Amino acid sequence: MTVTLRISLLIFALVLCVVTTTVVRKGRIPIKYSLLWYFCSFVIILVAIIPLALDFIADLLGFATISNLIIGILIALLLFLTMALTIITSGQKKKITLLIQEVSMLKNELHKK
Repeated sequence: MTVTLRISLLIFALVLCVVTTTVVRKGRIPIKYSLLWYFCSFVIILVAIIPLALDFIADLLGFATISNLIIGILIALLLFLTMALTIITSGQKKKITLLIQEVSMLKNELHKK
């Protein structure tokens, strides 16, 4: 891994951390959802600092090249992110349904009076 690529990865990870922190401070996402983005930044920093770790992991998992390993990791990360967003969405759907039911009951009580 070239020095330029390592510096680029470090800069990208730091920018990702700053953007995530800014979004959390503005209240657009809760801290628990930002942890995934902080974890991604941490992994990118580790890869930039210890580039031989990718070689070791690729050999350990049986990947022919590091690029295949990175693509596999990205696909797995996208699948986990999709699953997390699906879980969040279904939880919000349940809360919305409960809220609609409660509002309907309150409207019904108001119309009876």
